[in-house]
This record gives sequence, C-alpha cells and structure tokens, in this order.
Amino acid sequence: MGRGSHDRNYKVVKNHYDKELRNSDKNYKFVIDTSISIDDYAPINISKSNSELQQFDVSSSSEWSQYIENYLNKYNAKVAYGGYLEERDLYNRSSHFTSGENSGNRNIHLGVDFWCDVNTSVLAIVRGKVHSFKNNKGVGNYGPTIILEHYIQGETFYTLYGHLSLESLENIEVGQSVEDGEKIGEVGGASVNGDYAPHLHFQIIEDLQGHSGDYPGVSSSEDLPFYQDNCPNPNIILKFLNS
Repeated sequence: MGRGSHDRNYKVVKNHYDKELRNSDKNYKFVIDTSISIDDYAPINISKSNSELQQFDVSSSSEWSQYIENYLNKYNAKVAYGGYLEERDLYNRSSHFTSGENSGNRNIHLGVDFWCDVNTSVLAIVRGKVHSFKNNKGVGNYGPTIILEHYIQGETFYTLYGHLSLESLENIEVGQSVEDGEKIGEVGGASVNGDYAPHLHFQIIEDLQGHSGDYPGVSSSEDLPFYQDNCPNPNIILKFLNS
C-alpha cells in the first residue's frame, strides 16, 4: 500500500468520525468503560524524558502498578492515558523488542495506553467485526489481544486492543459483528498481560501486512516512517488526547 493510499484511508476515517461526532452529544469517543467520566482522565508521560521513572525498578510490574496508582491519586484521576510515538526505556527489559522481523531496537510506542483498574471494560471504538484474536504470551508482549476490522466508504482499517484478560478471548469468533461502543473484553492483570501494570493498548492500523491476532505496537527509529504512516494517531477518533 503506497503513501497515497494511506493518506486517503486516514482522511476517510477522520472525515467519517468528524461527521458522526457532530451528530452526537459528545465531541470524543470512549474505548473503555463509559461510566468513567472524561474528567477522571489524566495525561501521563512515561517516555525516557520522565526522570521519575529512574526512581523505581521499571522492570517490575508491581512497582509500575504502584507508580500508576500514586499518579492517579496525585491527579485525582481514574485513568492515565497517552503514549503515541513516545520513546520509552521500558522496553529495554524484554528481548521481545530486540528480536524478530523488525530492524533495530524497538522503543517507540505506536498506540495509546489507558492505565486503569484490572477488569475495566474495553469497548469497540468503531463498529465492525472480529478480524482475529490471540494470546500473545511472554514478558513484554500483549498477552490476550483482539483485532477488529472496519469498513467505511470503501476503505478497510483495523483497531487493536492489547493487554486484555484471558476471559476476553472466550466466546468470541472470527467474523463476529461488533457495534460501536460494544464491550469486547476487559483489561487484564500482570499475570497475563505481558507483565505490565494493568492497561489497555489501543492502536489504529491501516494495513495488517498479513498479521493475525498480533501486530507490532512498538517501532525502532529506523522503521518509524513506515509505522507512523501505517498506524495513525488514535486521536483522529478519540478526540481528547490533547484536551
């Protein structure tokens, strides 16, 4: 898929949801539990520029969980969000990001993370169908993952939901229809989600490149031009990341 096709697909997605949101009572979209008010969200920076991350063991999911809990308490929030194109030292703990099909060390995040409680509901942000699902095991990996396929105005794109609970993969079938805002799973804990503090990884993908149940969520600097093009900023649908 060439650059022109990516640009066209990006515009189709953006224009469709700009129109849909104008006809709704909100100017943003939820990807987790709608009972959590947008006022209870706080942006968070976990890039290598955050000196606070040098004060605890970033390889420990329990210490990460404590850091997230303290952060939420500090800002009187229930959800901490952010991370698109953040360069993170977090991935140094796992060989998952230094091997495989991608060139170079991968440390640039391609989606948005929502750090919140275990078992928080995860919602389909766009109507579509289940493309694939898989338990991507291993430290640093996604754990249980669902990919949805969406078709709008003649264009196809995908959304990926990673770090889910094992139960999220039960009673699900490829090709199963999902509605906008329908619950598709729940946030998983460290024992199943790749050994992270509980969170949802949400990513938009234009070309899955033949992947099923998995797709790179972190890029090397060498591969970033392609992945930045293929995985646009989720804020084109979410609409609140910079609010």
